[in-house]
Amino acid sequence: MSEADSTAQPHHDARPPGVNAAVVLEDGQVFWGLGAGAEGVAIAEVCFNTSLTGYQEILTDPSYAGQIVTFTFPHIGNVGVNAEDVETDTPAVRGCILRADITEPANWRAVGHLDDWLKKHQLVCVTGVDTRRLTRHIRDNGAPRGTLIHLPEVDEDIDIKALQAMALAWPGLKGTDLAKEVSCTQSYSWDQAAWSIESGYATQNAPTYHVVAVDFGAKKNILRCLAASGCKVTVVPGETSAEEILAHKPDGVFLANGPGDPAATGLYAVPMIKAILDADMPLFGICLGHQMMALAMGATTSKMHMGHRGANHPVKDLATGRVEITSQNHGFVVERDSLPDGVIETHTSLFDGTLEGIRIEGKKAFSVQYHPEASPGPQDSHYLFERFVEMMGGD
Repeated sequence: MSEADSTAQPHHDARPPGVNAAVVLEDGQVFWGLGAGAEGVAIAEVCFNTSLTGYQEILTDPSYAGQIVTFTFPHIGNVGVNAEDVETDTPAVRGCILRADITEPANWRAVGHLDDWLKKHQLVCVTGVDTRRLTRHIRDNGAPRGTLIHLPEVDEDIDIKALQAMALAWPGLKGTDLAKEVSCTQSYSWDQAAWSIESGYATQNAPTYHVVAVDFGAKKNILRCLAASGCKVTVVPGETSAEEILAHKPDGVFLANGPGDPAATGLYAVPMIKAILDADMPLFGICLGHQMMALAMGATTSKMHMGHRGANHPVKDLATGRVEITSQNHGFVVERDSLPDGVIETHTSLFDGTLEGIRIEGKKAFSVQYHPEASPGPQDSHYLFERFVEMMGGD
C-alpha cells in the first residue's frame, strides 16, 4: 500500500462485544480478538508459520526480529514452556496471533504456561483471530505491515485509523539490517551438544575441529549441531572482520541465520565472506548466511511475496534426487538468474521452485536457505553438518 492510500477507509467487520484486542493491517483490514501475553502495542511485518509443533522454538528464533507470527495451527500452548526449548534467551519476535485461546499445558516437560512466558518477555498476543482468513490475505497480498493492540479492559476504545497509521509509518524489512539487533556483542565459546530424553543436553569435551560461527542471529540448536558433530565452537559477532576470525585459527567458518535484508547486513558481512573465501577456508552458511555468501559471489537477493515459514517444506537435492522435508524461516531469496559462473545451484524448493542451496566450484564452500538444525522440524538435513566436518577433514 502506498503512502497515498494511507487515508483509505479501513475494511473490517463491526467490532464484536467483549473484545480487548485487534490486529490492524496497513491496508485497513482489521481482525478482532482477545488479548493474551503482555498488554500494549506491537508494530511489525505480519507473517504466518505452518508448523504443527515447536511454538517456543519459533518465538525464540532470532530470525523473527521485526515480525509478528501468525500460527496456522490452532492449538498453541499445549506443551507449555520450558528452559530447554529456547533458541535465544531474549526473543526478538514482536508478537503473535492465535486462532484459539492459549491451551493449558499438558506435557510432562512443561514448567510454565505460555501466557506467563509471553508476559515475562513483554510479547503482545491476540487470540480468537480467524487465522485462515488472515493467512489467505497474506498469501494473496504479501506479508503486510501490521499493528497488534492488547488493552487492559474489554470494550475500551480502539482507534483503528491510528493503528493503521502506525503500521504505515513503520519502515518495513526491506533495506533494514536487523542482524545487529540480535547478534552477540562479544565472542564466546560453545560446547553444548545434542539433547537426549534421558540426560538433557550433552557436552562436547573432545572436539576434533574448531569452527568459528559468525552470529547474525544464530539459533542455539545450530551451535549444538556443530558441537555434536565434533566441533569446538567459537561464536563471534556479525560485524567481526575476516582478520579477527582467521586469528582464531579455525578449521572452518560457519555463517549463521539471522533476520532482515541480506543486502543491508551484507554491507559489512560480504567483505568478510570474500576474504574467508580467498583464504580457502571451509565455509558453510544457512539462511541469512546463505544469502550473503551468494551476495559475496556477485549474486543478488530480493524480498519474497510472503516468504517460507514452516516445518514441512520439501526441498530437492539436485545432485542425488533426494527430497528432504525441511524447516524454513525466511522472507528474502537468492535470485537464481543472478548466480555467476562457478556458483552451482544444489537444492530447489518443491513448493515454489525457488533456489534453496548453492556450492562454489573450486572452494570448500556451500550454503542452504533452510534450517538443517531442525528446531523445530524434521531431521532430514542433519547430513549437512557432517558434510561440513568432512570438508574440514580434507575430503
